[in-house]
Amino acid sequence: MKAQLLILDFGSQYTQLIARTVRELGVYCEIVPGNTPGQELLGRHPSALILSGGPASVNSKCAPKIDEVLLHAGIPVFGICYGMQLIATVLGGRVGGWGDEDSSATADAESAQNCVSPQEREFGPSLVKFNRLQAPFLFDVSREHSVWMSHGDKVLEMPRGFEILASSKGSPIAAFGNIAKKIYGVQFHPEVHHTPIGKDIIKSFLFDIAELRQDWNPVCFATEVISAIKEKVPSGRVICALSGGVDSTVAALLVHRAIGERLVCVFVDNGLLREGEREVIERSLKSLELNVCVVDAAKRFLGELRGISNPEEKRKIIGRIFIEIFEEKAALLSDVQYLVQGTLYPDVIESISVVGQSHTIKSHHNVGGLIDNMKLGLIEPLRELFKDEVRAVGRGLGISEEFIIRQPFPGPGLAIRCLGEVTEERLAILRKADFILREEVHVLGLEEVLWQVFAVLLPVYSVGVMGDARTYEQAVAIRAVTSRDGMTADWYMLPEEALRRISARIINETSGVNRVVLDISTKPPATIEWE
Repeated sequence: MKAQLLILDFGSQYTQLIARTVRELGVYCEIVPGNTPGQELLGRHPSALILSGGPASVNSKCAPKIDEVLLHAGIPVFGICYGMQLIATVLGGRVGGWGDEDSSATADAESAQNCVSPQEREFGPSLVKFNRLQAPFLFDVSREHSVWMSHGDKVLEMPRGFEILASSKGSPIAAFGNIAKKIYGVQFHPEVHHTPIGKDIIKSFLFDIAELRQDWNPVCFATEVISAIKEKVPSGRVICALSGGVDSTVAALLVHRAIGERLVCVFVDNGLLREGEREVIERSLKSLELNVCVVDAAKRFLGELRGISNPEEKRKIIGRIFIEIFEEKAALLSDVQYLVQGTLYPDVIESISVVGQSHTIKSHHNVGGLIDNMKLGLIEPLRELFKDEVRAVGRGLGISEEFIIRQPFPGPGLAIRCLGEVTEERLAILRKADFILREEVHVLGLEEVLWQVFAVLLPVYSVGVMGDARTYEQAVAIRAVTSRDGMTADWYMLPEEALRRISARIINETSGVNRVVLDISTKPPATIEWE
């Protein structure tokens, strides 16, 4: 569907949270690189723009810039942190580091960092006071409001036609606006939950300032995607990479609603599945009336993974073999033109550098692991969605709740939870430990509370004592997290008695393990999966 609002990404870790908030408010939006040419963006006829934050200093020679034409196009614009500073500099204002009030703006990011006093920077909660009741800042002007700051530079001089709309102790210009041109900026981050009033600010910008329509919902999305697929594939067959997870299943059902029996789903047993996973998936898929064929390729995957320990290499090998199998299957059928994948937006973001100096986090097998000379075109109907949005679409398609709430399981499977070399022996140890952990979590009734819970086999040997004898065996890590969409996650403290029971069972019932550890890392800085 056409995006009413475009979010220009300048490398902020929070950009995806902007998109989430906008969609939760019923407006379909898309994220685009911040340095996209202005005329190209205007050619998409957006009704409003949001400029994200970013890690650079606007005064750095290599900092990402915005095409000035976008600020003279008559479109409402809302700049957040770096986005606000861009608006200021492009339109003739001045931005500098703390202590720069009486000197020229800093020349680059390094000098900006050097001039910042640790006592003066704003990183974390801060209090702001709004100057007058003015959309999108419709708050009590007699009191201060808590917001989340994360910046070193600040706006020192506003462009002509702008006025100060909010101030904080560290940022006299914490928010500004050109009311006539509908261009606004905030130094803080309204998209994070640490800014309680943030969603209201974004909501007011969308509807009071930009006057956008609330036309985003799962049913509407599904209808438009099905129509687009019908148009894209008027004839011929399509194969779908079906893992049995909610993402690929929802993608398959959307395509099936569009082209019916011309869709052939391929489920590959790569030998990297959890205990009993294949049987559970086959039973589940039968109820959906999809045309599914099963390929047993365990020996092929494990053979090519032999001796490989590097996680990126593992992911790319697995991605390549998957594509090879799908193309081989397509060759046995007539007139297959496309491959369907359940790629989600977090997969894309973590696998591809979006702008500037942002880094690839890890190559997802269905994004960074794709081979260059693929013969099949790709259909990825969920590529711009987050996991909870996919679940909402699945409910709209009538998929059972039991299937919808299944925890995410990575495409590379246990290969990225078996740290170090992947062998049948090590996979057997991991499967047993993981089964025990998930069985105990099921007894606790925590499956819907947790985003993911799983075991990780570490390439670490340690000394232990069993039956008065010395052991030198491997360690297993327990990972349990909560999350809304997988972009951020917090570790979950399982009950102490449960942890004691899980640890004892894993050590007693799993040959080759004498130590169990608990992962208490958040995302960021860690990722949910270990590899």
